[in-house]
Amino acid sequence: MQIRVENLGRERDPAEKYHVDGTTTRPAFIGAATSYNVRMLIRKGPDLRYSDITPKSLYLRRREFLQTAAGAALGAAAMMVPPLAGQAGAQTKGAGTGHGAKLANVKKSPLSTAGETLTSFDDITSYNNFYEYGQYKEDPKANAWRLQPRPWTIKVEGFAAKTGTFGFEEFTKPYTLEERVYRMRCVEAWSMVIPWVGIPLKDIINTFQPTSQAKYVEFVTALNPAQMPAQTTRSLPWPYVEGLRMDEAMNPLAILAVGLYEETLPNQDGAPIRLVTPWKYGFKGIKSIVKIRFVDYQPKNTWQVMIPNEYGFYANVNPAVDHPRWTQASERRIGEFFRRKTLPFNGYADQVASMYAGMDLKKNY
Repeated sequence: MQIRVENLGRERDPAEKYHVDGTTTRPAFIGAATSYNVRMLIRKGPDLRYSDITPKSLYLRRREFLQTAAGAALGAAAMMVPPLAGQAGAQTKGAGTGHGAKLANVKKSPLSTAGETLTSFDDITSYNNFYEYGQYKEDPKANAWRLQPRPWTIKVEGFAAKTGTFGFEEFTKPYTLEERVYRMRCVEAWSMVIPWVGIPLKDIINTFQPTSQAKYVEFVTALNPAQMPAQTTRSLPWPYVEGLRMDEAMNPLAILAVGLYEETLPNQDGAPIRLVTPWKYGFKGIKSIVKIRFVDYQPKNTWQVMIPNEYGFYANVNPAVDHPRWTQASERRIGEFFRRKTLPFNGYADQVASMYAGMDLKKNY
């Protein structure tokens, strides 16, 4: 198996070019049916300066190819479409990827991070990882217009007194929306500061009253290839899955976000509802959630399944534990020229470190 590294600013070779709209040549998949062709590609987007983005030395993508047992289900996945309304053809190209509706009655939270310069709306919405829409940072904004975030349902399952399927409005209406300004640290060593709008996850969990058997919370993204066209590829085992230990999910910092900059979430940022845990690497922030399960096992999150020696369950920001192929000691804040030191737990140690007391964070990465 040959692994190649693409550097900053490298243009896509036509033979490797990938666009989910089918207008260009899709890369061939190599190997057995249980293999996935996955790239964590970081390239210079048209709206970002070179100085805004992680330097060349860190432009190492997640491994292109890894065999996993999930591959056997790929063929069926393309036909499994959950009850999301309509087909992509009903959408207008570009819809849902710009400014959204203003959210009413948003409360400022004392848990917001103070003293940080906010990342611009344009950068937050044009430099994304959302593999359901492609492998390059600009792909989500270019392709997420296909997503139809209304109507939307969220199914709650597992060890809880209250379960069922709930419409988005029914699911969110009982709660006061809060603005939470949080740092976001990507595992790729770049970061942003984002003014999320959301609901404390602990409040939602308390509504459903999990039983003592529920030790973890598992989250699942929509599986809808008509609206998320990269789900027809082997880039990841679909649908995307994430999980939290129950005490993590109940931490006051954890939220389910429904907006940013006091507007509804753009599609490419995880509309209509996504997880935000600011002390963890960004890949824990699962997007476009359709299922929440209260379970008695530790969920196998997607990147842990893909590359278990590089991505673990906890994914806590830890500058003392490097990624196998790059340092985590520093980061490039989008919009800044110089690199800055990465803080333990992304600067939220006072609020979260006690949950991991006595754990070996090098083993439990």
